Amino acid sequence: MCKICVFAGTTEGRTLAEFLCTQNVQVTACVATEYGETLLQPGENLHVSAQRLTEEQMKAMFLAERFDLVVDATHPYAPIVTENIAAACRETDTQYLRLLRDGNDAPEDAFFGENIEEAVAFLNGTEGNILLTTGSKELSRYAGLRDFSERAFARVLPMEDSLKLCQEAGLKPSHILAMQGPFSREMNVAMLRSVGAAYMVTKQSGSAGGYDEKVAAAREAGAKLVVIGRPPQREGLSYRETLDLLCARFGLTWKPQVTVVGIGPGDRGAMTGEVLEAISQADAVIGAKRMLDAICDHRKPLWDAIAPDAIADYIYTHREYRRFVVAMSGDVGFFSGTKKLLPLLERCDVTVLPGLSSMVCLCAKLGTSYEDVVPVSAHGRDRSILPQIRRHPRIFTLVGGENGMGKLCRELVDAGMGDVHLSVGERLSYPEEQITVGTARELAEKTFQSLAVALIENDRAVVTFGLPDEAFLRGQGSDGVVPMTKSEVRAVSLSKLQLTEDACCWDIGAGTGSVSIEMALQAGRGQVYAVERREAAVELMASNARKFGTDNLHIVSGTAPEACEQLPAPTHVFIGGSAGNMREILSLILSKNPNARIVATAIALESVGELTQCLTAFPFTETEVVSLTVARDRKAGRYHLMNGQNPIYIFTMQGGENLT
Repeated sequence: MCKICVFAGTTEGRTLAEFLCTQNVQVTACVATEYGETLLQPGENLHVSAQRLTEEQMKAMFLAERFDLVVDATHPYAPIVTENIAAACRETDTQYLRLLRDGNDAPEDAFFGENIEEAVAFLNGTEGNILLTTGSKELSRYAGLRDFSERAFARVLPMEDSLKLCQEAGLKPSHILAMQGPFSREMNVAMLRSVGAAYMVTKQSGSAGGYDEKVAAAREAGAKLVVIGRPPQREGLSYRETLDLLCARFGLTWKPQVTVVGIGPGDRGAMTGEVLEAISQADAVIGAKRMLDAICDHRKPLWDAIAPDAIADYIYTHREYRRFVVAMSGDVGFFSGTKKLLPLLERCDVTVLPGLSSMVCLCAKLGTSYEDVVPVSAHGRDRSILPQIRRHPRIFTLVGGENGMGKLCRELVDAGMGDVHLSVGERLSYPEEQITVGTARELAEKTFQSLAVALIENDRAVVTFGLPDEAFLRGQGSDGVVPMTKSEVRAVSLSKLQLTEDACCWDIGAGTGSVSIEMALQAGRGQVYAVERREAAVELMASNARKFGTDNLHIVSGTAPEACEQLPAPTHVFIGGSAGNMREILSLILSKNPNARIVATAIALESVGELTQCLTAFPFTETEVVSLTVARDRKAGRYHLMNGQNPIYIFTMQGGENLT
């Protein structure tokens, strides 16, 4: 096991020590204060030394421990300590590595001074209060500041030594802000405003030292930034370069810790305790801007990303961070990008923390359970949810796009479902939360926010085969009435077809599209291809498809089998009309999928004879023929008489292995 000593006077140094604790390395972390010691928890392979070491003490420790490497991650404003560490390494023949803190340029409107004396000289020519954020150790160097005790306010650590230095420098107790960071932009703004500061003095301490938050806060509070530049630094490596060197030399492995969290509907108050804890412990947070704004933690790097590959790429290329949080809206398992992201994080230690889904929140607001609610999403998807609304009494949906909820209400009205009841939720969990209830007809002309959710209740939901014939539009072409498979025949045929939810269906000789539409409704996650050669029937079928919202129904104009050659292989086929090409159609179907399940209907004896021959001409593993006779009542005066329909033969043919 190798031995490494880290002088961990910065965030980067502590992060490096924590990383080394996860490896087969014996680590000694040196910090200068008791406060620094509290930031590192000793472990099985981590020893923490909390004392200020002289050069001689360093040499004695290096000789006794014989470290393989000493990493100097002290603060850039502690050049004497850096020189002592480097000298001790030279004299004990110990390898030395300087870990540099990332720097940030001062904003254009800031005053830049190379040292405190230059900053004091500048401030002596100004008026107004000053917030000092450079620590307590160097307060005495501000003694030349005009009206120091009246103008200066100092933010220091809440430690006895710090308070003593403030008193020795002449600061009034009311001018001492004793608190422990890190400090967010909002907190910096509040402090600047509370003391009425016209100037904020800071060191150029890098992102990890809170410099970016100070820059943003000074700009927002209208205070001028006074930046004290860094002393000249020794050559060294960035955190990422240091990590690469350690991994290459000592065979260490960098494995980021990624926590994927559901942040709930958005407001911070709706986030779970474990999610907030994960965010507070993270080195960097990734998510869509809306999620990052909800988190409101500007003390750490925030990366605006939505696409799973972009998120994974950021994690793998930012080796300077070890703990990442990826923020997902709502719950991680509820229409979340988590499903696509997780396979990309195989090289990470991943934890998934759930959050409150918008469905849970809305149902709670409405005082209703959700055990019988079917969740669907229309957010970022082109597919209509009308088929699900027709089938299920209670649907929960997420809707996106400009006034997407209003458009959905108008679709329901156009589809004859204007009486469907909606409870629409907007900005759930926020103070401006709004819930609107009413029928689709009542809400159709209202305007809703782009991200809205709804509980949709349809007390006329239909889940059986055989919709009433009257539900379909009928029409007539130049060669007669467009044919339609009647309700009873349709119900038996679809029952024999044994559709699956994700079936790929063909409907050959589709006519009005009654079978195609019921296929599309039943195979909600599948695709249906309706093949029809008559132009009038194609137009009528398109109208019926719009009425039912079956956007998984694709109309193919042409004659089978030629019109089917470019279609994807079917799992299920209904043949209502073959135009005399039955054998060729069956041959094409089985060439595309030998296991396809096929149901065909025939009225004419010639068609019956052709299908009967096909039963033995093709290698079907299962065949069945049903003769169906349907009679419907008609009123004759005060009597009801039964009118017999044409008898129909229903052929079922299963290719290869039975799919069910």
